[in-house]
Amino acid sequence: QVQLVESGGGLVRAGDSLRLSCAASGRTFSSWAMGWFRQAPGKEREFLAAIRWESVSSVSTYYSDSLKGRFTISRETAKNTVFLQMHTQEPEDRPTYSCAARETSGSGYSVAMTYAYWGQGTQSPVSS
Repeated sequence: QVQLVESGGGLVRAGDSLRLSCAASGRTFSSWAMGWFRQAPGKEREFLAAIRWESVSSVSTYYSDSLKGRFTISRETAKNTVFLQMHTQEPEDRPTYSCAARETSGSGYSVAMTYAYWGQGTQSPVSS
């Protein structure tokens, strides 16, 4: 069974950067995609970034058009871990960050419902 565990959250100040990690386990992730989403209470889940790989040399990244430039997604193959580097936190940033995983077939990497596996989420509220 696939398990995703996020880490790296916590209270940050506006302007700070933040790096989140998502460690995956439970299967061989040789051809897979993982994405990061965030959500605030009462608001819809928002896509941030996704990374897809089908081999060591075939890696693609996808970013939210409205947030492009604020985030960088990367992975460490040996540890089955995907990272989300958030360069500048803003007070209106939604506080709950979740990673998700899916197989690479199909499209729609920015669509939450296409992901089969989700982590528990990590909180990272921003103080002004």
